[in-house]
Amino acid sequence: MSDICQVCGLPQELCVCESIAKENQEIKIYTIKKKFGKKNTVVEGIDTKQIDLKDLGKKLKNLLACGGTAKEGKIELQGDHKNKVRDELVRLGFPQNTIKIK
Repeated sequence: MSDICQVCGLPQELCVCESIAKENQEIKIYTIKKKFGKKNTVVEGIDTKQIDLKDLGKKLKNLLACGGTAKEGKIELQGDHKNKVRDELVRLGFPQNTIKIK
């Protein structure tokens, strides 16, 4: 017997909550300067209640081969990866029209 999702009422194998949550995000990607002129790419606007931010940050760090952290509703990646992050988020299922690059 499979578990039933509390939100959508479907079995866990057929649950669509995360894919619906991905469509409702307004994601902003921008760079900031840190100490010694180093750049960090910041991804914010992801709802932490519906999507696991630490897991998404870990996937992005592995795909981009960089360090970083996921905290306070933001993902910070070491280096300037704005376009690569957008491409990876689209590949992971986020709609391209909801991702804004500054």
